[in-house]
Amino acid sequence: MKVILCVLSILLSASARKGFGPSDQNWGFVTVRQGAHIFWWLHRTLATENYTEKPLIIWLQGGPGASSTGFGNFAEIGPFDADLNPRNTTWINNYNVLFVDNPVGTGYSHVDSSTYLATNNKQIAQDFIELLKGFYEVLPELRDTPVYIFSESYGGKMAAEIALLVDKQIKEGFLDMELAGVGLGDAWISPIDLVLSWASYLLHVGAVDHNGYKQIQDMAQLTKSALDRGHFIEATQLWAETEGTIALLTENIDFYNILTKVSSIWKARNVIKPATRDYLDDKIALLMNTQVREALDLNVTWGDQAGAVFSALVGDFMKPVTDIVELLLNTTDIKVAVYNGQLDLIVDTPGTVKWVDELKFEGSEEWKNVERKGILSNGILEGYYKKLGNFAMYWVNRAGHMVPLDNPDAMNFILEDMVGTLQ
Repeated sequence: MKVILCVLSILLSASARKGFGPSDQNWGFVTVRQGAHIFWWLHRTLATENYTEKPLIIWLQGGPGASSTGFGNFAEIGPFDADLNPRNTTWINNYNVLFVDNPVGTGYSHVDSSTYLATNNKQIAQDFIELLKGFYEVLPELRDTPVYIFSESYGGKMAAEIALLVDKQIKEGFLDMELAGVGLGDAWISPIDLVLSWASYLLHVGAVDHNGYKQIQDMAQLTKSALDRGHFIEATQLWAETEGTIALLTENIDFYNILTKVSSIWKARNVIKPATRDYLDDKIALLMNTQVREALDLNVTWGDQAGAVFSALVGDFMKPVTDIVELLLNTTDIKVAVYNGQLDLIVDTPGTVKWVDELKFEGSEEWKNVERKGILSNGILEGYYKKLGNFAMYWVNRAGHMVPLDNPDAMNFILEDMVGTLQ
């Protein structure tokens, strides 16, 4: 079927608009397939009047079904937090930031019918190519600006596949842009390696005893068995059951940061105030469907198709994309950075290190012996990193799943190191 690119007629001008926030902005929809519409929102950098001089960073949220324009923007890296207080560490201070509600059905992105939802990672990447084509039709002056795709959680799984396809499209002459790097933050690249490391991680931090370790590990092995047999939906269901087992055994430990103060699962029913993260999600949802939607003059409901997005991808959820990361390292010149918060459970560092160390690429044997150095910011140790050629990994201290939120100083180090501005 011929792909139709449709950009809202009011956005055909590249002139910046006021939008919502302190910077000049552009936003719009691209119809990436019949019945499937992706929303993008560009915040031009505050660093210079000639915004094309600064790199363009694309931010992809996880889920799948979590919104970049909502959570990524107001909870992590945008100019305001969810209470509309200015964020001193916003990325737009130094870079142009493009929030994309990806895949279709996420945030303001929407489908005309559930039959148009993406069902696998390859389709998500193909949709993103059409999104980029539509974006550059509106802002062609950005074609020569280096692009870095940064991502979080399931966004990392999508970002890897997107980056590989973008590189292919550029080489074949179908896409005119410069993709310089991809950042995979607490990324859902090899799900089973993560699930299999949960029991050990929780045992070593004291969240479970040996009996708890065995119960979790037994569930993880069942998940692996389903995956090995190609029963991908069953594997996703068992992944969820493994998480439920952990919640019971740990009395509701926070999967995104194990040091977050939470109510015991046995007392949660009697707690009047919602859990911290749910409370934040609710605040962002209200903001996106009132003030932001009004400011951007949108007539769609933010977030109402998020559940359907996850359901459509349930069969793809547990499939790894380590082979895609290997192709990025072996067939492209794109910088690839993996970064992980040490306090993250759902994408824990031990599981991430396992799949990283098992990657097959030129220099992979040398990688194991590369010197690991400290991430220093204002004399404070914020983590560790190692680099070889275009590949790097960063271990981030005092951070969970949301590294930009938990440790912005370490995240700034990673950004500067990635884009080549770090001295």
